[in-house]
This record gives sequence, C-alpha cells and structure tokens, in this order.
Amino acid sequence: MLDTSARLLRLLSLLQARRDWSGADLADRLGVTTRTVRNDVERLRRLGYPVNATPGVGGGYRLGAGAALPPLLLDDDEAVAVAVGLRTAAGGTVTGIEETSLRALAKLEQILPSHLRRRVNALHTATVPIPLTVPTVDAEVLTAIAAACRDHERLRMDYRDHDGATSVRTVEPHRLVHTRGRWYLVAWDVDRSAWRTFRADRVRPRIPTGPRFEPREPPEGDVAEYVAKGVDTALWRYRAVVRLHAPAAAVADALPRSVELEPVDERTCVIRAGADTFHMLALHIGLLDVDFEVVEPPGLVDHVRRLAERYRRAAP
Repeated sequence: MLDTSARLLRLLSLLQARRDWSGADLADRLGVTTRTVRNDVERLRRLGYPVNATPGVGGGYRLGAGAALPPLLLDDDEAVAVAVGLRTAAGGTVTGIEETSLRALAKLEQILPSHLRRRVNALHTATVPIPLTVPTVDAEVLTAIAAACRDHERLRMDYRDHDGATSVRTVEPHRLVHTRGRWYLVAWDVDRSAWRTFRADRVRPRIPTGPRFEPREPPEGDVAEYVAKGVDTALWRYRAVVRLHAPAAAVADALPRSVELEPVDERTCVIRAGADTFHMLALHIGLLDVDFEVVEPPGLVDHVRRLAERYRRAAP
C-alpha cells in the first residue's frame, strides 16, 4: 500500500485526469477503503485543493476551481508540452505576456527532472525561430474581446482600417480566430447588419461592454473556414469571373477553398477567383483542363489572348 504522501499525490493525479469519480472507483484505484478516500480528500482540502463531493448513490468527487492556484501534477509529456508552449508564448504574437511566460518557464524548468529538462533544452537549442513580421496584439485587448464573446455582450470599439482611418464600430462579437500569425475577431456589425472580420491588432475596445445580445448562427456555418476564406481573398490584387464548360461536380475537387463555384446547368458553371497577377489567374484556370470563357475583367481577357498567341507560335 502507498504511504499517505504518495497516496495523496496519486489521488490528486486521478482527480485531475477525469472530471468525476465515485468513491468506490477511487478506492479501487488506490487500493484502500472508501473511508480512507474520504480522509484523503479532507487532507487535500486542507492543502488548498477544492475537491467537491456529492452525496448519494450517484455522487462522487470532482476537483473544482478555487480562489488560489494550487500546485499541479503533470506527467512527462504534459510538462514538456507546457514548457514548449511557454517558450513559444514568450516570442509570440501577443504582447504583454513575454516576461510572464519566461517567469513561469523558469519556475517549471527548476523542478523538471533532468531527463525532461534535457528534452526541453534539446528542442530549444535545435530550433531557430524566424523573427515575426506580423503585428502583435496586446494581451488586455484579446482578453477584453474574449470576455465579450463569452458573455454575449455588445462591444463598442475604435477600429483602424487598412488606410489608417479610425471609426467607432458597434458589434456583437462571436469568436476570435488565430491564423497565419494574426488574430481576427468575427462579429456581427450592428450598423451594417452583416458579418465582418476585424484585425484584432487594429481594435481598441471601449469599456464597459454591453448590453447583452442573443447569439446568432455563425457565418457560413464554420467560423474558421469563413476567416480563412476571407484572408485568402483579401490578399488578391485581381479578381475574375470565368464560365467553365464543365459541370460543377467535375471541377469542385480541383478548386481551392478561396474560389467560389456556382453551377449554371448540367454542362457549365461559373467560378470567381483571384490572384496577384493576371498571369497566375490564367495559369490556374488553364490547369483545370476544361474549355472556358473569361467574363471579366477585360485585363484578363487580353492576357489570355496573348497567351493563346504565344502557344500558337510554340506549335506552328
């Protein structure tokens, strides 16, 4: 049988691993009686761990949230994951948490066993980070936005657009999305009655928030897909509408998610695509290997004509 100290650590590890435990299950795992489990739970409470108990046939034990942060038990993989996450956060895209992350990492590395410390240090010394070139976001801004999302409270904010002009916006915040090193807020724009995506680094929340609102269905059913598609299209310099002489089902799998596909009939469909140059647009359309007509813009029509002439000369 484990001694009391080792048993308490084992009990704490079990409570952290699963949300609910019955007294009988814990007793069976620890090899003790349910009375011993009750006594050990009281010892954990005196040490500051908020263990909640529910009496009755369906009752049991659950590790709750307390007023202070008690020590945590981490297995080897969890400890390594936390150390790597803290080191990444220290040089990440959120300002205001760098020093805090380094302090937490220093505390963790002091108590790591030598074999785990070697694993963490090996990863650190073998990794060469690329300096970030994307704007960073203040941690207080992110937490303010996240709290408004969680509490379903309207958010008034000063928003700076791409040209640097600032306007006051009132939104119903839905979710924060992190992609390609940037943070985005997906929200319902109250004044424009439409879903919008806002760069979080350009947001300055006005506190307090409110009033509360009834959450809406997310845009297009998938917030991550909505933001990814918007980020892709926002980078386009040129946009085109092209009619393909093929059914939509025949080309759907070959198209990236940023391309809109609209069936016309059983033999044709229309795509709306974009790229930085007309040449890239023409190449991507040509890779579909179907006949097509450029509806717009005129610049792409002219470029396709030049390509056709070039290919004709290549095969006289």
